[in-house]
Amino acid sequence: MGINKVILVGNVGRDTELRSLPSGTSLAKFSLATTEPRFKDQNGEPHTEWHNIVAWGKLAEFCSQYVTKGRQLYIEGRIRTRSYEKDGQKKYFTEVHADTIELLGRRDESGGGTPGAVAGFPDDNDDVPF
Repeated sequence: MGINKVILVGNVGRDTELRSLPSGTSLAKFSLATTEPRFKDQNGEPHTEWHNIVAWGKLAEFCSQYVTKGRQLYIEGRIRTRSYEKDGQKKYFTEVHADTIELLGRRDESGGGTPGAVAGFPDDNDDVPF
């Protein structure tokens, strides 16, 4: 048995890119920055980690409407690592596949929307086959 669960709270680094797959499923991608103030870099600045976030279906559509650069989010999801080959070398990258996204902060922050609005699985996706 294993558990693959990630919880992140951070700020969106770039606006959501929304695509529709040939099957009709929506796919959204954006980056999220998490900053750890107690860990400093060589210049004394807080350490910031960047995460690639992926959302599917209705959650992706939610992201395209409300997730914009600078918006603070709470995300629950799973880590996925993929690989590809470039110039004869195998490259790896890690993504967080979001299951739940909650908007944090005030209404007038960048991105607008409703504070506390939540989108995710399984509550708002009755058509998900699992």
